[in-house]
Amino acid sequence: MTDYRQKVVQYLDEARCSELTLVSELQAQIAMAPRGSYRTLLEKHLRETRGHASRLGERLDELDHGKNPLEFVGGVAQKVVGQMLAVGKTPLNLIRGSGGEEKVLKNCKDACATEALEIATYIAIERLAELADDDATAKLAAAIRADEERMLERLQRELPKLTEAVARADVHGDPSYDLATTGAADAVRETVQGAKKSARSAAADTKRASRQARKVPGVARAEGEIKGAMASEDDLPITGYDALTADEIASKLPELSQIDLSKVDAYERREDDRTTITSKIDSLRGDEPWPGYDEQTATEIAAVIREADSDDVDKVRAYERSHKDRSSVMKATERKLAAA
Repeated sequence: MTDYRQKVVQYLDEARCSELTLVSELQAQIAMAPRGSYRTLLEKHLRETRGHASRLGERLDELDHGKNPLEFVGGVAQKVVGQMLAVGKTPLNLIRGSGGEEKVLKNCKDACATEALEIATYIAIERLAELADDDATAKLAAAIRADEERMLERLQRELPKLTEAVARADVHGDPSYDLATTGAADAVRETVQGAKKSARSAAADTKRASRQARKVPGVARAEGEIKGAMASEDDLPITGYDALTADEIASKLPELSQIDLSKVDAYERREDDRTTITSKIDSLRGDEPWPGYDEQTATEIAAVIREADSDDVDKVRAYERSHKDRSSVMKATERKLAAA
């Protein structure tokens, strides 16, 4: 069961990932906005957002976030998802709307919606922290919420002026500026490249942490489910997955690790949800003989078997029969049992 600290950490980490994603979006919006009060407000918002992300990170460090491997993997995965969402959304900001004025107005409306969501997020964090007797987190959430409320009010004051600019440009044929003069396209490209780089870096962190985290029971399955939720066909461990029949896929499942089984399961349930496949995966679910087993080679497993007790050897034999059924591993178990 989740305790208060775990839930507080979860909410703080989600908020931090949202703030980091918003940084990329704001950079693109600033590039598109002409000089004036709205652009100045966005620049202020960008500085505040970076500050919020930093303060949330500091609080997470104080709560020892990351010592639990599952928390670490989940948190970094959220960051990857957020960055990739920013990559996908940013170019769309350039093509929607009839002209520069309308694009900026739509961005402002989006910014208002984002602020409302953030306010709701920090209200929830503040209340949860109060229930957990976590005064430091409650005060942090209240302070950031106050910043967001002030920003929402200022954004709303910009809406009438931005709407008047759209009317002058689209109704009266009197545009106030040319989008090309803001350098928006170049800046958006830089923003996308930066977000991709950040996502790649976060993904590398996930990969390194995952190797260690998989030694904790339950983490391998959780990691596979996270990956499967975001996976495309090319990311799956079975080549040409979408072109194969359910029976063909089911025949390949015993070769997969628990991580890859979870990955395929999440992808299959998201797409076709064929019971032939999901039922087979359910039958192959099970604890590894020891945490991290699926990450080891047959040679490494054989070395462990030489020092293992009979219970572990029996677990290896049962697991291998249901999964990869590697002859070298099975022979190692036979030698161990014969020696015993």
